[in-house]
Amino acid sequence: MTQCITRRALLNGAIAAMALYVHGGSALAHKSSLSFPKWVARFRRRARARGISDAVYNAVMADVEPDVSVYALYRAQPEFKEKAWQYLNRRVSDWRIQRGKERAKDHAPILDRIEKKYGVDRYIMLGLWGMESAFGDVVTNPNHMRPVIPALSALAWGEPRRRSYWEKELLNALVIIQRGWARPDEMVGSWAGAMGHTQWMPEVWLNMGVDFDGDGRISPFGPPDDAFAGTARYLRERGNYRPGEGWGYEVRLPKGVSPRRRGMRSIAAWRKLGVKRANGKPFPNSREKAWLWQPVRRGPVLLITRNFRAIKSYNPSNLYTLAICYLADQIAGEGPFVQQFPGGERPLSLDEIKEVQRRLTAIGFDTAGTDGRVGRATMRAVRNFQRKAGIKPADGYAGLEELNRLRKGL
Repeated sequence: MTQCITRRALLNGAIAAMALYVHGGSALAHKSSLSFPKWVARFRRRARARGISDAVYNAVMADVEPDVSVYALYRAQPEFKEKAWQYLNRRVSDWRIQRGKERAKDHAPILDRIEKKYGVDRYIMLGLWGMESAFGDVVTNPNHMRPVIPALSALAWGEPRRRSYWEKELLNALVIIQRGWARPDEMVGSWAGAMGHTQWMPEVWLNMGVDFDGDGRISPFGPPDDAFAGTARYLRERGNYRPGEGWGYEVRLPKGVSPRRRGMRSIAAWRKLGVKRANGKPFPNSREKAWLWQPVRRGPVLLITRNFRAIKSYNPSNLYTLAICYLADQIAGEGPFVQQFPGGERPLSLDEIKEVQRRLTAIGFDTAGTDGRVGRATMRAVRNFQRKAGIKPADGYAGLEELNRLRKGL
């Protein structure tokens, strides 16, 4: 998550040009003219130029082993392809909505302070937190994390197409360690280096972080105070988030106004054209500027504002941004979209997902738990069940048909 590159862009990037290089007896998808120890020795000059002391560099890099598994993760294509309604149903799930409402109560004081200082709506913060880390679950569950220094070292050493970016992020991580904000063993996160409650890359931690809890260091881990403040600051300063404005509204269009109509207008101007909110409520701010967007043909039509674009600065995907905003609305008590997505269906409730998981586990399809959360293990179990039951497409989505077939023992 930086100004020049993002986590999702990395996930979607291809590295087909990487050559195979043999190191320590393992075939690795990487390209470097230097062995890793020689690269570490040469990289010291870059670290010194950033002000990293030899003592810190030696302590961090002398014995580091590159996490070469990141190359395969970088190349990997998404395992499951989802339609827009499936994408939203799975992420804006009953589990996330209920957990978000609980977290809104648990962290009301800190969210009050964030709103007052940065003007970012608390529910947007909760939606982003829920999407980025399942409300901190990746922080507390070590199964979702890996040491960041070995991962960034491997990428900086052996990933040729974005080597400059990875080198900068490794240097940023070393600066964070030198400042005493974290020990190397505390810096755990995704394979690409994103860390903490709201998944900061080192550059964001270093330049957007805020010591909001006043403990003398900035940390995206532990209590979410610093993570919230740094993320709100990011939305305000890099995304140009506008306090007091919404992210968007589902609307109904009059005849003659196409959902593909271009141009930004004030809400007042859209109202004059006959555009109304789909839920029948009035628009809260007639001065907001917005434009039309229909994510899927014949699906919901939205008027999205400049704050949608601000939230999108955190992640360049329109659908991911919509999931953050939609989850935020659901946590706040808003209803679902009035217009369904074509071919869509309601999401299963928390109890129904738990039932699917229990029934799948009972017949030998391991879901790695029956807590109502749909992760990759549950999706794989669903897909394997779909294949056995002859359900097409076998896309791993747990829906009404899968639940009914499981209940019937088919």
